[in-house]
Amino acid sequence: MPHLRRNKIFDYAFLALGLLIQAVTYLLMPHDTWLSVLSGCLGVCSVCLTAQGNILTFAFGFAQVITYTYLCWTQRFYGEIAINAYYFLTMIYGVYVWHRRLSSSDERLVSPRRLSREWLLLIVLVSLVGSWLGGWGLASWTDDTQPYLDAFTTVPALVAQVLMILVYREHWFIWLAVDILNVVLWLRAGDYCMTVQYAFWCANCLYGLRRWRSLGISKV
Repeated sequence: MPHLRRNKIFDYAFLALGLLIQAVTYLLMPHDTWLSVLSGCLGVCSVCLTAQGNILTFAFGFAQVITYTYLCWTQRFYGEIAINAYYFLTMIYGVYVWHRRLSSSDERLVSPRRLSREWLLLIVLVSLVGSWLGGWGLASWTDDTQPYLDAFTTVPALVAQVLMILVYREHWFIWLAVDILNVVLWLRAGDYCMTVQYAFWCANCLYGLRRWRSLGISKV
């Protein structure tokens, strides 16, 4: 079908653009480490496959979490370290959930679900309160260099990860907010590969929302 062919072309073009941006950023910013660009490229592959609803996202996701956690350790971003350990564990369960929700096609794509507006508003409110409390705790008890920003990129991401694992389409809205804040976090830390990665992920959230709408909504 023509629209499926167009989707495939856009999928590959978007992925290639993300990888190209990472490579150019690394060449222009020589003080960034090779591990930064590797983690960035793995992240690009992972989120693009998530946007497509492709279960292969987890293969790249596990590798990205490991490399990114080390980068966070070097910057003392303890909230980010904690959440990446959480990502690793939830992705193990995510492989199981996504496998059960694969569509009947041979493309290994999932069938999304949708939250009610009331549930989405409640989730957002709880995320904001939890983020503020987390920032206060990091500021009070650790030497975190950006405690509140670290918390506001951590707590909502915990929620978004659960929604993504359970294949709820609305996780893209929460990820968009988290990724915008992560752009600020890594820009202030001076790591431009990570900054560009999260800027690309912002665009990927819009791409993912569009693609998941095209996959249709399942009630089971």
